[in-house]
Amino acid sequence: MLLSRANLTNELLILRKKEVSEEVLLKEVLEILNENEEHRNLIKSSLSEECSTTHNSFKLDLLETDKIFHVNQIKKICINYRLRFLDSNLFKNEIPEEAITIINSLEKKHNITLRGYKIIAPSKAFNLKIYDDPLLFVPIGNEYYYLIHKWGNDLSTFRKVKYLPIKNIVNFIVFSVLLSAIGTYLTPETNLSKSVEFAKIIIFIFMFKSIVVTIAYYFFMMGKNFNSEIWNKPFKEN
Repeated sequence: MLLSRANLTNELLILRKKEVSEEVLLKEVLEILNENEEHRNLIKSSLSEECSTTHNSFKLDLLETDKIFHVNQIKKICINYRLRFLDSNLFKNEIPEEAITIINSLEKKHNITLRGYKIIAPSKAFNLKIYDDPLLFVPIGNEYYYLIHKWGNDLSTFRKVKYLPIKNIVNFIVFSVLLSAIGTYLTPETNLSKSVEFAKIIIFIFMFKSIVVTIAYYFFMMGKNFNSEIWNKPFKEN
């Protein structure tokens, strides 16, 4: 005779009914859900509040090392892609529920309340003072930050090339020199230019001055600045 198979689900239900009524069970589950929802709301509030915290007491042995970054590494990425690294309370887009869940899990795992959130994102994603690829960080201490969550679309590599000329003052000058050299090369020779010694050099200097003045005038009059100057500044640029 074959032994009958045990239905574990039924056995669990029988044991549960002996130990607790459905009313008590539902009440306990509701309390857990309400407590969790309350904690999630507290996390959302802390993300939207201004905070000057620069340290969180993580349990270092529980941290993932591939999510720990120094501020200098963050700065380089921001400058290369013309991004901002600012407090989360300035972020005007919605932070996904997945990020809240990760924060909730981290706080329970490390038995702490996280503070001092920062986000890497393009300028347009922030409410700047007078959405492409946000990354949410929290400070560990000593200028190190822990990456909590990344969402949205990956940045186009073209963005790095696009903003290369205004990455810093050196890049701007090099770009102007190259543009001037191309312009000088494309300038057709005339009988007058052939008769003038060092005509190409004179044309290059004139071209360089014109390009620098024109671009600089437009750039600064429009309230723009170099990537290296704005990466962590909460001020608006047009």
